Amino acid sequence: MVKALGSNVIVQVGLIVRDVEETARAYADVFGVDVPQWFLTDPEDVAHTRYRGEPTTARAKLAFFDMGSIQIELIEPVGGPSTWQEYLDAHGEGVHHIAFQIKGMAEQVAYLESKGMPLVQRGDYTGGRYAYIDSAPQLKTILELLEND
Repeated sequence: MVKALGSNVIVQVGLIVRDVEETARAYADVFGVDVPQWFLTDPEDVAHTRYRGEPTTARAKLAFFDMGSIQIELIEPVGGPSTWQEYLDAHGEGVHHIAFQIKGMAEQVAYLESKGMPLVQRGDYTGGRYAYIDSAPQLKTILELLEND
């Protein structure tokens, strides 16, 4: 059994936004960087997206800013039920998660679930997978686990 998360280096902060293009322009303007091209996440049949244990057609428009050692991810929810839409509905725009690069996704998810932090959403992306863990009661935010192949 895993005894700790295995990483204490934050690699990303994810923000839920209503308009990814508008927010990306604002970040670019403030930090004097190029506006990144946003892209749409893969559909469920490619990403194998599951939300609260069930398949979901949820997708999101994403834009990324590399800010030194931390990446800022802008997330605009699109479509079916997701942790992204749930957050937007409950809290409005704001910080959704902090992300850690890990190894051993299944073991890390099991470890966090043993701490009372359930898996809320997971999916695949080209080159890896992600998992959102509902750690808000304990850690005051969602944790995202990122595992690259």
